[in-house]
Amino acid sequence: MRLTHLAVTDFRLYARLDMDFTGRVVLLVGGNAQGKSSLLEAIYYLTAFTSYQAESDRQLINFNAARECLAVARLVADYERKKHNHHLEVRLIQETNGAGTPPRFRREFMLDGIKKSSADLVGHFNSVIFLPIMMRIIENGPEERRRYLNLAIGQTSPGYSRALVDYSQALTQRNALLKQLSERGGDPDQLAAWDEILTRSGAQIMMARITALDELERVVRKVHHRLTGNSEVLRLAYQPAFDPLAVNSSQLGLPIDTLVDRSGLKEVDIQNGFSNRLVELRREEIARGVTTIGPHRDELRFLANGIDLTSYGSRGQVRTALLALKLAEVEWMRGRTGEQPVLLLDEILAELDQSRRSDLLDALSDGEQAILATNDLALFKPDFVQAATCWHVAGGVLTAADSTAI
Repeated sequence: MRLTHLAVTDFRLYARLDMDFTGRVVLLVGGNAQGKSSLLEAIYYLTAFTSYQAESDRQLINFNAARECLAVARLVADYERKKHNHHLEVRLIQETNGAGTPPRFRREFMLDGIKKSSADLVGHFNSVIFLPIMMRIIENGPEERRRYLNLAIGQTSPGYSRALVDYSQALTQRNALLKQLSERGGDPDQLAAWDEILTRSGAQIMMARITALDELERVVRKVHHRLTGNSEVLRLAYQPAFDPLAVNSSQLGLPIDTLVDRSGLKEVDIQNGFSNRLVELRREEIARGVTTIGPHRDELRFLANGIDLTSYGSRGQVRTALLALKLAEVEWMRGRTGEQPVLLLDEILAELDQSRRSDLLDALSDGEQAILATNDLALFKPDFVQAATCWHVAGGVLTAADSTAI
């Protein structure tokens, strides 16, 4: 996988940008708030069609353009995938119909000139991104970890994004019906139709998560072990809200650091068990007016030598675990897709010691393509800088730099 050209219009800080990407490593050099992170954000948006930094896609439209009655943020990329060239275009469109009327917002997607849905395009252009803000994957609540899983798995599992859409729509309708039954009464059997969609798509999501985490953990263990000087072992502990291997309710639950092997489960068995459990919980869920189990309440914990990093990890441990996870993603995606994703790194070296910096830069030099943002070139080895393609970023404007003169 290699990004060869990117054109940006009215996206974040950028009014206009048109640039070619050459070489394995691209360095974006500039001060804070000059547009380096926004450029990485634009590239990653072509992968997942969502932003890790914006609460709403409306915020991605350039603030000057957003004042107009019609504002369009446009991302256009040319890239190589499996020795074929592709052209991907995304448009974020905001329209104002009249005074006092809230603006309408919509998105359009085209691959090689053909209109597509975002669910069909997720992962066609693969990338892995590391931003300082992504520390919240480990430090914040379970919704951040579920989001991470969805974005990573969606790139490598055909149908996963569609299953998420189906599940979300069924969950919304089922919760509305549960609330109605709670407040007004009615026939509980009305839930059966939504239960079928929820359990079918939910089982697909759970099976994909079980398989992906089993594969990813094997890789991340090795990477993390190396980054910690062979002193720590990292585990990814999946805790599904509906656990097909749950023990009898009269028994004590397993501690968080107990290894649970779900790799032998089949999707049909998960769906049947999920369906049966929803029937068992029907009276309770009607009383509460909400669906209490399912992938929307799954949890993922990161354990280093048995210590839960979310609750007890130091900032250094959390950063190292996240870096290991991101580097492992690259190898994991390559194994699944046959293509190495583009690696996007923002100020990654700032809090690493010299040894870990050197290991990381060596790994990047062997990759297919890496795009790094930094405000301090002194963190990089001179030979690494000399071999890279360098761009100065200032106020949303990129200027080519001669790396041999830096």
